[in-house]
Amino acid sequence: MLINYGYIGLFILAAIAFTIVMLLLPAIFRLVGINPRKPNPIKNATYECGMETIGRSWVQFNFRYYFYALMFIALDVMVVFIYPWAAELRKLGYFGLMAVLIFVFVVVVGYLYAWRKRVLEWK
Repeated sequence: MLINYGYIGLFILAAIAFTIVMLLLPAIFRLVGINPRKPNPIKNATYECGMETIGRSWVQFNFRYYFYALMFIALDVMVVFIYPWAAELRKLGYFGLMAVLIFVFVVVVGYLYAWRKRVLEWK
């Protein structure tokens, strides 16, 4: 039993060590002189597809993109919750079935609400 926790602790230590090394590596490279540093105006210029912008560079996006993104996230979360349920279907029994049916019902109600408010129509 403790071996399983040992693996988790070892994984956490490796993740922390990796993070610290990746944060300190650029500073170490700068002190040693490995990274090149020859600034010029072309290197410091804003790069946007190799072309200078003409006119205003600020564009207002249609707010409907956000609704599509929210619907995508909702369906993604639904898949994340349904997959483990489907993998352990036999062990969960009727309690698991009822829990997933309630979850799917809530997601469908939200989808129907968005549909009724005509959020999903593209104009």
